[in-house]
Amino acid sequence: MAIQRMDNVGIVVEDMDAAIAFFVELGMELEGRAEVEGLFADQCTGLDGVRCDIAMVRTPDGHSRLELAKYRSPAVISAGPRNRPHNILGTHRVMFAVDNIEDTVARLRPHGAELVGEIARFEDSYLLCYLRGPEGIIVGLAEQLR
Repeated sequence: MAIQRMDNVGIVVEDMDAAIAFFVELGMELEGRAEVEGLFADQCTGLDGVRCDIAMVRTPDGHSRLELAKYRSPAVISAGPRNRPHNILGTHRVMFAVDNIEDTVARLRPHGAELVGEIARFEDSYLLCYLRGPEGIIVGLAEQLR
């Protein structure tokens, strides 16, 4: 076998506390926070002088994690506007299965979440939506219909 599992998805943020609050409200659990720096960090990232705060959040089932990173040095570089459309090249969203999509959207709005489009029904299978979360991250939500 080439891989054992997908360990995590990394997301660079400017406001660590706001990002943690958003994903905790979504239902993820804060696993821990740490500062990363030193030769191994420079070698791994290909950057010089890395000093980075990280926070790991995991889904309640323990199978999926996001690593949130706030770079103190080198300075973070903007990849363009935060309201980029969904069809831009590269990683464009993280999708989560939820019990109640409308309740989840309502709980995330006070944390800055805005629907990209609207909640849509896919046949008799799913309610789906994309919303823009912290740092412009597009988060997908999927509620399986019973």
